[in-house]
Amino acid sequence: MTERPQQYRFHQGDRVLPFAASEYDARLAGLRELMEVHGVDACVFTSMHNIAYYSGFLYCSFGRPYGLVVTPTQSVTISAGIDAGQPWRRCHGDNITYTDWQRDNYWRAILSVTGEGRVIGCEADHMTLVQSEKLNAFLKPKRGVDISAGTMTQRMKKSVAELEMIRHGAGVADVGGFAIREAVKEGARELDIAMAGRDAMELEIAKRFPDAEYRDTWVWFQSGINTDGAHNPVTSRKLQRGDILSLNTFPMISGYYTALERTMFVKEVDPASRRIWEINVAAHEYGMSLLVPGAKCSEVTAKINTFFEEHQVLQYRTFGYGHSFGVLSHYYGREAGLELREDIDTVLEPGMVISMEPMLTIPDGQPGAGGYREHDILFITEDGNEDITKYPYGPDFNVVG
Repeated sequence: MTERPQQYRFHQGDRVLPFAASEYDARLAGLRELMEVHGVDACVFTSMHNIAYYSGFLYCSFGRPYGLVVTPTQSVTISAGIDAGQPWRRCHGDNITYTDWQRDNYWRAILSVTGEGRVIGCEADHMTLVQSEKLNAFLKPKRGVDISAGTMTQRMKKSVAELEMIRHGAGVADVGGFAIREAVKEGARELDIAMAGRDAMELEIAKRFPDAEYRDTWVWFQSGINTDGAHNPVTSRKLQRGDILSLNTFPMISGYYTALERTMFVKEVDPASRRIWEINVAAHEYGMSLLVPGAKCSEVTAKINTFFEEHQVLQYRTFGYGHSFGVLSHYYGREAGLELREDIDTVLEPGMVISMEPMLTIPDGQPGAGGYREHDILFITEDGNEDITKYPYGPDFNVVG
């Protein structure tokens, strides 16, 4: 009987990555400095966002574990046999494929890189209890270190190459927004309008990045009562004259998330709705003016809270006013240390990227009912900020259909 291996290397085809090898080398150098500070011998990453950030490989789990092991000299992605050579083609560094012939070959593959009894860095905010127990059983670490906060801090400061990627993403989001604007008509379904925006964005991504993999780009297009939550899924509800609308486009390029969000109305907007909309637009503009180097996230939040309170609408605010961008998605990743909330004291620095996205939700049955949200992406620069979102906001452009 043929002996079945626990692991092997299956490397074929040409390697294609979102960034140059030098970009990943720089990220790994920053990680290794962090490892040295904490006395870590090897990092075992399990999250989609950190594996993609340090290697370029964005895995598709389907119930199987994936990993990236980084030592002072090696960077090795760990992938399942079902993917064959694709993980190697799409990663920087080495790749080991583990097999299904024996349970826990995933951990044996990791062990082959780390060895036993080392100081292991891992992501406490991502690793499950089951996988944590297996890490201890197989690697027998001398000590464990939660490396997640340090890696998040590293990801919050963008390189020149990342800023360029995010700029492209914002441009693609705008393309989706204009496609949606053209598709808005009385009687059209949310679903059909969302598909028009998604299709336009995927075609635009393919035009800008012909060697990329295309996955995960989506639209949330909401109307009427469905606008009350920022993350409400698309339905087959048909648009009616006077409906409030939420346009939300989300292009995904090699794991990098960008977004465009706008309030719209079908053909007409009543006075009560216009009043709330204009207050939210004013808060949006005020908020963007506050996003400068040296500003503290909690202090920006407090100032916008005061603005809303003065207009007697603070009780309708539903979440924080903005967040970071980079390798993240609605189902993986988050740079929670860079969000505009009361409990975040991070100070803005050049190279950070953050949104301004105030939202007011007026309950159904009240004048102006619905959810109002504007969203722009801003680069923090040496002397202020740069708004990279170009799709217009406000009533002058967004009463449509």
